[in-house]
Amino acid sequence: MILHPNPKINIGLFVVAERADGFHDIETVFFPLTEPTDTLEIEPIENGIDFAVTNADIGCADSNLCVRAFRALQEACGFTGGVRMRLTKHIPVGAGLGGGSSDAAAVLNATNSIYGLNLNNEELKKIAAVIGSDVPFFIDNRAAFATGKGEKLIPIDLDLSGKRVSLIKPPFSMSTAEAYKAIESKPAPFDLRKLPQLPISEWKHLITNDFEKPLFEKFPLLAAAKEQLYAAGADFVLLSGSGSSVYAIGDNYYGIPSDFFGC
Repeated sequence: MILHPNPKINIGLFVVAERADGFHDIETVFFPLTEPTDTLEIEPIENGIDFAVTNADIGCADSNLCVRAFRALQEACGFTGGVRMRLTKHIPVGAGLGGGSSDAAAVLNATNSIYGLNLNNEELKKIAAVIGSDVPFFIDNRAAFATGKGEKLIPIDLDLSGKRVSLIKPPFSMSTAEAYKAIESKPAPFDLRKLPQLPISEWKHLITNDFEKPLFEKFPLLAAAKEQLYAAGADFVLLSGSGSSVYAIGDNYYGIPSDFFGC
């Protein structure tokens, strides 16, 4: 079985409270993109996990979300048998686009089918939440208002089919843990559930990402890139997740010169 896990963007991201478990409560809108996609080849084997990745350095295979996803499903359902997985990465790593989470959700969906587990999406999402906060989103893979750590989802009707989404990934990243240390939680300044009723031309006046300030202070060129994308005619530009990619929504595809970041 061959699957093509897709990325997501965050349209708004508010860190609203610190949790007793050390995590944070957020409010955001997850929106799925159709490209770029990873390629995941997955097939059953008699036992064990045979996992390999190309086009990215993922460190220890045992800690990869794909491996964790298969083990979580095996533990939850108690089935025997193994899996061979070959993952080719095209979604940038450390970009705030949820590539690893999307890969993990693809493993859950594929394994559910391959082994005939007959789990519905709600059951899969409960298992997905154990793996990572935004993994449940990729089970349904449709626009959703997310709360909690990102695992509590309310579908929303948000249609960007008439627009184009451009992704700009700089050659640097900021760890999620480091990003959260620079954030002071506060109530959300805007109800993101109202997003579908708001013209895109008004988004930049109301919708923010709490991670932009610390990331832009550390990497001023990223702030400059955002300004340049607006100058090029984009309707809305924002950091996705905790970064480091930014996206631009508009009538055309937008970019910046390849040597813009100078590194």
